[in-house]
Amino acid sequence: MVIHEFLLKVLVLGIIILGPYHSHAAEADYPITKPGCQSSCGNLSIPYPFGSSDSSSDCHFNFPSFIVYCDHTTDPPTPYIRNSSTNLQISDISVTDHEMRISLWVGWACYNSSGYDGSSSYDPWLTLAKFPISSTKNKFTAVGCDTSAYFHDGREKFTLGCVSLCSNITNLTSGSCSGIGCCETSIPADSLNYQISFQSFYKHAYVLDFNPCSYAFVAEIGSYNFSVDDLNQIKSNKSTLVLDWAIGNQTCEDARKNPASYMCTNNTKCTNAENGSGYKCTCLEGYQGNPYLENGCHDIDECADPVKYPCEGKCNNTEGNYTCLCPKGYHGYGKKGNENGQGCIANPSDLVNILVGVAAGIIVLLFGIGFLYFGYRKRKFIRLKEQYFEQNGGLLLKKQLDKPDGTTKNAKIFSAEELEKATNNYDENRIVGRGGYGTVYKGLLPKNVVVAIKKSKLVDQSQIKQFINEVIVLSQINHRNVVKLLGCCLETEVPLLVYDFINNGTLFDHIHNPNKSSKLSWEIRLRIASETAGVLSYLHSAASTPIIHRDVKSANILLDDSYTAKVSDFGASRLVPLDQMQLPTIVQGTFGYLDPEYLLTGQLTEKSDVYSFGVVLVELLTGKKARFFDPSEEERSLAMYFLSSLKKGKLFHIVAEIIANGENNEQVTEVANLAKRCLSIKSEERPTMKEVEMELDGLRAMANHPWINGIDVNPEETICLLGENTDQCVHE
Repeated sequence: MVIHEFLLKVLVLGIIILGPYHSHAAEADYPITKPGCQSSCGNLSIPYPFGSSDSSSDCHFNFPSFIVYCDHTTDPPTPYIRNSSTNLQISDISVTDHEMRISLWVGWACYNSSGYDGSSSYDPWLTLAKFPISSTKNKFTAVGCDTSAYFHDGREKFTLGCVSLCSNITNLTSGSCSGIGCCETSIPADSLNYQISFQSFYKHAYVLDFNPCSYAFVAEIGSYNFSVDDLNQIKSNKSTLVLDWAIGNQTCEDARKNPASYMCTNNTKCTNAENGSGYKCTCLEGYQGNPYLENGCHDIDECADPVKYPCEGKCNNTEGNYTCLCPKGYHGYGKKGNENGQGCIANPSDLVNILVGVAAGIIVLLFGIGFLYFGYRKRKFIRLKEQYFEQNGGLLLKKQLDKPDGTTKNAKIFSAEELEKATNNYDENRIVGRGGYGTVYKGLLPKNVVVAIKKSKLVDQSQIKQFINEVIVLSQINHRNVVKLLGCCLETEVPLLVYDFINNGTLFDHIHNPNKSSKLSWEIRLRIASETAGVLSYLHSAASTPIIHRDVKSANILLDDSYTAKVSDFGASRLVPLDQMQLPTIVQGTFGYLDPEYLLTGQLTEKSDVYSFGVVLVELLTGKKARFFDPSEEERSLAMYFLSSLKKGKLFHIVAEIIANGENNEQVTEVANLAKRCLSIKSEERPTMKEVEMELDGLRAMANHPWINGIDVNPEETICLLGENTDQCVHE
């Protein structure tokens, strides 16, 4: 059988080579709009259900968004749709992809040596009645070296944005939009309206000579290619973005109930819009044309295009399809494309028996080769695991684990098979969190031990020794408020870390979820702050090798069933040599929590964690996110918003409603003042984490003391209770 198919393929190949060659048949020139209707404006073809404003109302779908206006004062004429009072130029309309491409001006904000020039800015906005912005074909892009640009949803449902910072033009690379000079982010679905705004950290003071302006725009993916020259010259440019369109507001099921208004014609199929509302009509497979015109979908002659529609045998076009007939001397059914089936088989002859014997020998040989191949693959897989184990520092870790001092006895090296089984081969349903440094899975080890398994991103091979040291140090941390590191797996391309599983979610969820925040009383919030401060104080001063967490935020503080804080995610942490006060590093962390001094200088210190913890304190006090947008407020940074409100004496205007009562006011004020010191711009003016821990513990001790419950306490005695060493505390 195999030999017959081989001979047939040789025969067909010969026919193709020696016979006449048919080139790719051009598509028929099918009509795109109704008879008597204008089908173009300038260089734009206008397919129905769109129609020109110069034609009658029957030429377009009964909805204003489908009218194309034509400006005949230009050469060639310019097509556009109307957006409130603004005309949006159209460059393309597709009935196959249900997309429209329009052009918009780039947004910008410029600065001079005196700072921001209020007249030198343009914040573009877009308001659409029907067609949503494509979430799969567009990106929001910002260009500049001191630029924070924002995309605000017109319905105030969300705000997104990105940040681009750089200090020297030599650090930029044309063609790369990776966050240095240029950054981009995705746009959610169902966006009909937006406005762009800007913010600058230093008003371009440090980059004014080569980048006086910030730029931002929405553009089709692939349409913009970043160039260093763009930092000074795209203010007058336009961007092209893609809109999705569909018919009406009904689903296919509802639209079919009214045949008089249903738009899908013969040889079409209906699908519901994925972005926005309405339904879309497309031609069935084997047809092409305009599915919105009566009999607009026409049969494709597949036989005229053998490259796209291959055929083993003689091709015969049919309505909406095609068949393949076997040539003379063969029987069976010809095969189309890559479909399965025996295909055309040569007629029996005296040679068949010999060929069958040869085929049997070939099959036995193939089985032998397959056996050897799979054995080779298995040995190769084992060698690959050994290679990963070595390059990820496995030998170094094993050497540390084998030391007789027993300091690393709690760390375990897991095999790749153990963790694959624990996570059901890393099933998507086992994902419990995604972060900047990896994905976290819920795993089940033998004896029903539930663990969290973190699959990190690629590790820098030059940092392997430091990574192993970090695993060893974290495995020795025995602090009740740190998520315990149980061990790791080094047999995969990226290392896997195994932690205790904490099942009550993150502090971020409990603060910002209205259903959960009401359960976080002031006492619980103060305890969580105290426990977190205790962990950071321990890492900075009590661990054998000091550790800077570098990504302190509410999303990295887990809570157990009793709301006990568990600090997690040490993926960005750095070990601090005992003889160093600062570490020069690439800036890492989460925007909104980042120490501004660290952001500017790149010098990482323990005080960087203090600043981030200060933001967490303000989150606990106010219930607001580290970055938020409120049109009625000037500030969008929680830290700046808090400090401004504190300066104006409006603390109790911004604290969370659940803690805004007279009983807690004194403690809330003390915590707010502590947060203010943590958020000092200069690191030397911030307290240490040990000082923060002591102050929070003192506040908790006062709140829980039996004297503090309706009994006036002498201020001098209060000072003594807090551990202040003054002459007033000396007793004879």
